[in-house]
Amino acid sequence: MGALDAVLKSLLPVTRVIDIINTWLGKRAAWLILAAVIVSAVNAIVRKTFDTSSNAWLELQWVLFSVVFLVCSPWTLLANEHIRIDIVNNMMPKWLRDTIDVIGHAFFLLPLAIVMIVTGIPFFLRSYEINEQSGNAGGLPQWPSKALVMIGFTLLLIQGISELIKRIAVMRKLIPDPHAGQTSTLEAEVEHLVEVIEKR
Repeated sequence: MGALDAVLKSLLPVTRVIDIINTWLGKRAAWLILAAVIVSAVNAIVRKTFDTSSNAWLELQWVLFSVVFLVCSPWTLLANEHIRIDIVNNMMPKWLRDTIDVIGHAFFLLPLAIVMIVTGIPFFLRSYEINEQSGNAGGLPQWPSKALVMIGFTLLLIQGISELIKRIAVMRKLIPDPHAGQTSTLEAEVEHLVEVIEKR
């Protein structure tokens, strides 16, 4: 066993912890979609019924959606459900897909996450220091939503590192591919639609 393999094996337990944390956070944050729908519906009903509205409730919808988008993105990456051109991707040999994943994670995802964290921290701190408020009357404070950028990209960076370690370990045959034989959500939906049409 080479030095790289030994390092990878020692890091794999860490990736499992990262995966557990981001899965736990993602599953709970996903429920905020329901909260956003309820807030949106109640706000629309109140506006139509009583001809009144609240900027705080409108902004809360955006914040809830932002939490879902940013906190669930690491879970999406873990589940291999991030956006890619599946038709082209599936035509490639596995070694090439793995290589593209490693290059994409190492040279695009991780640097982007680092840049967003480095620029997001002062962005949040400045807003917190001045207790920045919404520009809309009766709106929400701005600094909690600005903290989401820093938090979301930190979680994404950590998950990106986990995925990079696992992908290299898969390429070196230290672990089985966790996504082997996985059908994407889109493919599953298409297959389901074809089955329904064929039954009619």
